[in-house]
Order: sequence, then structure tokens, then C-alpha cells
Amino acid sequence: MRLILTACLSLLCIFGIARPSVAELSAAQVKQLALEAILENPEIIREAIDLLRQNDKNAAAVKSQALLQNERDRLERDPNAPTLGNLDGDVTIVEFFDYNCPYCKRATAELNTLLAQDTNVRVILREWPILGEASVYATRASLAARKQDKYAAFHQALMVAKGRVGPANVMVIAQAVGLDTQRLKADMQGPEIDQHIETSMQLAQALNFSGTPAYVIGNELAPGMVSSDDLQALVSQARAAQ
Repeated sequence: MRLILTACLSLLCIFGIARPSVAELSAAQVKQLALEAILENPEIIREAIDLLRQNDKNAAAVKSQALLQNERDRLERDPNAPTLGNLDGDVTIVEFFDYNCPYCKRATAELNTLLAQDTNVRVILREWPILGEASVYATRASLAARKQDKYAAFHQALMVAKGRVGPANVMVIAQAVGLDTQRLKADMQGPEIDQHIETSMQLAQALNFSGTPAYVIGNELAPGMVSSDDLQALVSQARAAQ
């Protein structure tokens, strides 16, 4: 309420309402003045709320930009993160995902559509297994597939698999894309896999992401599923800002 009253006072001049200097008034008088202004001009409430929301939005945007700049290197230059698309693309998309997230599965199709339409985009994949041990198992297997140069094919196969993926079916899917499953199982415990998962968790926390999928595109944070058209719009915005 105090914030709204303060915002209301700041809007008095917009409505051309003459009032004594606030510095000359007591706290009680300031409150009474604001209440009188509201009664005389009820639209001040709406304007005050809009002002507060805009201030919050501006503050959040400033904070987001600071967070992005602090984490830019880890987001876009981590050699331990899988990459799709054009490795020399002029715009980078960083995607946080979980193999058992249904929205991530749908988002993969949207991202594939974008990559087919725009061949100058690089995608960095941050595996963020937040939906249980089955997701952790799938992530470990997919990251281990890099040692057999099968990451991209395995990643796509896991994303189009029906239902949940985990110990019961991950190796079946791995075998179907040509992976040596015995070697894959041995490679799943590599320290680089632990490091990737830990870094994904740290970055997601730093960027205030609360779920998957989530994207970083240029200077924009985009939590939630994004259509291919909206992805293209964000890519175009990032490209124009360069």
C-alpha cells in the first residue's frame, strides 16, 4: 500500500493537481494527501500500479543483463557442452532441457524447424536433469555418447522416444542408433559428465530458471517452450543487436 501511495503522489503532476511540497508535510499528511488524490482521481490507482509494474520490469531487465554478462563465457564458450547447428553461427542459442520433460520434447521439434530454416545459428545444449534419477541416467548416457561421435543422433532419438526414458529403455535406444552399449555404460561415469551437470545447475540457478525448457538467445532469457517462429524472432533480434 505504501508503494502505491508513493507512486500515486509521483503521478499527481501528470494530472495537473496542485499540492504542497511533500517535504513540507508530515507522514500522516502525505498519506492523507494521497488518499484524497485517489478519491478525486480513481484512475491514479491504475496508473500507479502500471508505474510500479514498469519499474519492476525495468529492474528485472537490468538484473538479467548483469547476470548474462557475468555468465556469458560459461554459457557460450564451454568446451564441455554439446553443440548443434552451425558451429560458426552468428547467433547462439543456449537451451536448458531434461529428456523427460514433455515440453522439451515438443520444443526440440520447434528448434529443429528453426535450424532447418536458419543455417547461421549455433545451439549449445545444457543438459539439466531435474526430473528424477531416470533423467540423470539419460543425461549421463547422452553425454557419454560423445566419445563415440553419436551425441546428435542419440539426443534426437531420446527426444522423440515415447514416454519416459531411463534405465529401462535408454540402452535399447542407444543400440538402435549404433552405440556400443557396453562402452557407453563405462563412459557414463566420466568426470566431465559430472562437471557438465553441475555447471548446468549453477547456470540455471544464476539465471533464475525454475524449469525446462529454458533458453538464452543473445541478451534475452526465454523460459518455457518457444515456437519456431518466436525463436526466429529472438534470433533476428539478437542478430540486429550485434
